[in-house]
Amino acid sequence: MDRDNVADLIAFITVAQDRSFTRAAARLGVSQSALSHALRRLEKRLGVRLLTRSTRSVSPTDAGERLLATVEPRFREVDAALEQVSEFRDKPAGTIRLSAGEHAINSVLWPRLQDFTKSYPDIQLEIIAENGFVDIVAQRYDAGVRLGEQLAKDMIAVRIGPDWRMAVVGSPDYFEGRTLPSSPHDLTEHVCINLRLPTYGGNYAWEFEHGGRRLNVRVDGQLTFSSSHHMLSAALVGSGLACIPEDMVMPHVEAGELVRVLGDWMPIFDGYHLYYPSRRQTSPAFARLIEALRFRLA
Repeated sequence: MDRDNVADLIAFITVAQDRSFTRAAARLGVSQSALSHALRRLEKRLGVRLLTRSTRSVSPTDAGERLLATVEPRFREVDAALEQVSEFRDKPAGTIRLSAGEHAINSVLWPRLQDFTKSYPDIQLEIIAENGFVDIVAQRYDAGVRLGEQLAKDMIAVRIGPDWRMAVVGSPDYFEGRTLPSSPHDLTEHVCINLRLPTYGGNYAWEFEHGGRRLNVRVDGQLTFSSSHHMLSAALVGSGLACIPEDMVMPHVEAGELVRVLGDWMPIFDGYHLYYPSRRQTSPAFARLIEALRFRLA
């Protein structure tokens, strides 16, 4: 529709509603002469008279009444649609796509997002478990979750979890008749359960630290999984040693189902961070998510 047609129709509707050029001009913020010119232009374009003018009042003609009945509801619909869209500036709603590792989802995201989803039913969350590195911009994610030390410099990062460690564990049945390893070098004498990292197309190198020196060890074994939960299940039935996040194994260690070794060699990792592109415009929904996940010391 031509822009002049829209402006002239708005002028006509306002005059027809107010029955006055004076009041309509004041409501639209234009002069009475400009308003009169717009109405004459519309009438000329349509070839019919739309308004009957007198010294005291203005009223629609039959043609004007029909036009008013037709176009006024349409403009109300447009106003309502614009109002609904503007609500997205203030009302937390919409879809948020997140990429996170399995451990981050289980230990940080899901425990906090359970209440979040109840508080904000109009926000849809799509959480994809990916243990490898992902280009969140290319894959059209709103944000990702990774360890703080692994974040790109062009990202904004918000800490969402505490520092944590890995733990090397095996079942009592596995250790029966075997010597417990006292250093990472002893792992060559043990059957180990590997974790496949899809990003690198290889297995996770177990990370150790002692006396300020870092050491990465490639281990061997019969089993390789892409899930820490599967590694834990295999360790529990005596299939070998597994290097798994500490919080996943401690209940089993305390219950006597697993034996922890090399505890003095395990480094402390920087906690999980929610990261997103610095150029991303923060929506109300995303802002609420950040606040719900933000890590706060007890």
